[in-house]
Amino acid sequence: MTRQTMYVGLGSNVGDREAHLFTAINRLREDVSLCRVSSLYESAPVGPVQDQPDFINAVGELETELAPREVLRRCLAIEAAMGRERQLDKGPRVIDLDLLLAGGRVESWPELDIPHPELVHRAFVLRPLLELCPDLRDPRDGRPLAEHLAALGDQTLSTYQPLAQR
Repeated sequence: MTRQTMYVGLGSNVGDREAHLFTAINRLREDVSLCRVSSLYESAPVGPVQDQPDFINAVGELETELAPREVLRRCLAIEAAMGRERQLDKGPRVIDLDLLLAGGRVESWPELDIPHPELVHRAFVLRPLLELCPDLRDPRDGRPLAEHLAALGDQTLSTYQPLAQR
């Protein structure tokens, strides 16, 4: 397989959220050639479970020859090693790693859809993703992801300042 660029969303809203993100980032660097990471962003929960702490999110850019399903497998292994328990769908989590995009691929398997099905509905994903690559387009319809972000005006998020930089 040829090398391709993939993007992984990272999020945490349990415990030391910042430390969890940096741990996951370091593990990704060891495992799948993480090239760049966006700024950190803080946002309220989006979805059916609103009564939970705010999230800190980021997006990582990978260059890899691995297949998307293998990247997903490695992300799930990092989540498990960090203590992620899937007790409540869309509930609080120590770490969440989502494969967002894999080159320009549009594919579906039982365990994975590329692009991520919720990609264009989440400002906390689009803003850090577009920070890394402002010209990205949705491979499903060719629309600029910046247009999708502009349509999500009701989802507010703020840049999170890491403790070391405060």
